[in-house]
Amino acid sequence: MKHRGSCHCGTVTFEVEAPAVIDAVRCNCSMCSKTGFVHLIVPKEDFHLKSGADIITTYTFNTHTAKHTFCSVCGVKSFYTPRSHPDGISVNVNCLDPGTTEGINYSDFDGANWEENIENLRSKD
Repeated sequence: MKHRGSCHCGTVTFEVEAPAVIDAVRCNCSMCSKTGFVHLIVPKEDFHLKSGADIITTYTFNTHTAKHTFCSVCGVKSFYTPRSHPDGISVNVNCLDPGTTEGINYSDFDGANWEENIENLRSKD
């Protein structure tokens, strides 16, 4: 099923292919807890940026593996390339358009202790 989403101002829009009921991950790392990011991790081929490529800005830190992409107009991070899945895309469930999903199952990841817990997250794939 195709789910649609966007940043706050609507300049960055995307579609993501995922089940009607999605599995989302809440993380308590410093980045996710400060931005309210809730993960829907998909293969890159299941993510389609529809508009806004020219206004996206990228931030990296620590290992520089994760590529945190933000709308340069409103500042919202609606998706990014995660350190845990560098060949995938993590979509912010909070940026999905209302009514595009039939339900959301949430699980938690202890990203504050990333190194000790990453295999737990990857084993869910």
